[in-house]
Amino acid sequence: MTQQGFWDNLEHSQKVNQRLANLKDRVAAFKVLESSRQDLEVMWELCLEEQDPLLDEELLTELATLTKGVDDTELEVLLAGPYDRGDAILSLHPGAGGTESQDWAQMLFRMYNRYCENQNYKVELLDLLPGDEAGIKSATIQVSGPNAYGYLRCEKGVHRLVRISPFDTAGRRHTSFASVDVLPVVEDEVAVNIRQEDLKIDTYRSGGAGGQHVNKTDSAVRITHLPTGIVVACQNERSQTFNRVAAMKLLKSKLIDLELRKKEEELVALRGDQKDIAWGSQIRSYVFHPYSLVKDHRTSEETGNVNAVMDGAIEPFIAAYLKYKAGTGN
Repeated sequence: MTQQGFWDNLEHSQKVNQRLANLKDRVAAFKVLESSRQDLEVMWELCLEEQDPLLDEELLTELATLTKGVDDTELEVLLAGPYDRGDAILSLHPGAGGTESQDWAQMLFRMYNRYCENQNYKVELLDLLPGDEAGIKSATIQVSGPNAYGYLRCEKGVHRLVRISPFDTAGRRHTSFASVDVLPVVEDEVAVNIRQEDLKIDTYRSGGAGGQHVNKTDSAVRITHLPTGIVVACQNERSQTFNRVAAMKLLKSKLIDLELRKKEEELVALRGDQKDIAWGSQIRSYVFHPYSLVKDHRTSEETGNVNAVMDGAIEPFIAAYLKYKAGTGN
C-alpha cells in the first residue's frame, strides 16, 4: 500500500484495503480469544479460593462462550478455498417423483432461508419456478455475508427425504430426492472468457404468482452458453436489463465452478479415489418415518432433532464436513 502508484487504481486499492481490514479483524478476534482465556484462568483461581457457587456458574458460562468462539474460529481457518470467504449462489432442483419431490425441494428451500436468517446473511431471490400442484420445480438464491460460500458449499449434493407422503391418500411411505448446487459469486475483475457469439439469449414472460407486472412483459432472461451447454435464467427482477445482468453473473459463477470441479476431479484421479457422483448418491438423509433422524453419509454426523434441522440448524453438519475435508474429523 505504500508503493508509488498504489492508489492510482482506486478499485484495486479498495479491494486490497478491504482484504487488509478483514485480516486485521481476524487478528483482533484471536486477541479477544486469548484475552478471554487469560481472564478465565484468573476466574478459575478465584473460584478455587472463594468456593462461591455463583462464581462457578459464571465461570461455566464464560467457558461456554470461549469454547464457541474457538470452534467458530477453527471453522474459519478451515476455509482455505479461493472463494470461501465470499458470497454464494445456491440452487435447488427436485428429483424424479413429481409433486412429492417438488415439495421436498421447497422444504429444503425454507431450511436454507432459515439458516441464512440465523447467520444474518442477506438472501436475494434470483429465480423461482413453482410446482404444478405444490412445492417448486427450481429455485436460485444469492446469499451474501462473511464465508457464505465456504459454509454453503458443504451442502452441495443430493439430499434424500423419507416420510409418509401427505399427497398419498393411502398413507404410504415415500422416498424423495432433491439436488443442491452451490456456486461462488465471482467478482467482476476475475477473468472469465465469455464471447458474445457463444451466447444464445432468450427473453420470455415471467411465471409464478401475482404481481401487476408478471406475465405482461418479456422481462425474464434465459442465457445458453453454447460451448458448455450451461443454461441460466433469471426472472425475479421486473426489468429485463437487471435480469440479464443477474443471469450473466450466474453464468460466470457456473463457468468458474466448472473449472474448479475439473481441477478437483484431476486431483481425485491422481489420488486414485475417484467416486461416482450420480443422481441418487445422496450426501444426507432426512428420515421423518418410521423414526426421526438426519444423517450425513460423508461424515456420519447425525441428529434425531429433525425439526431443528428443517428450521435451519445445519451448522453441526457443516462443521463436521469442513473438519472431514481438512482431515481433522473422525
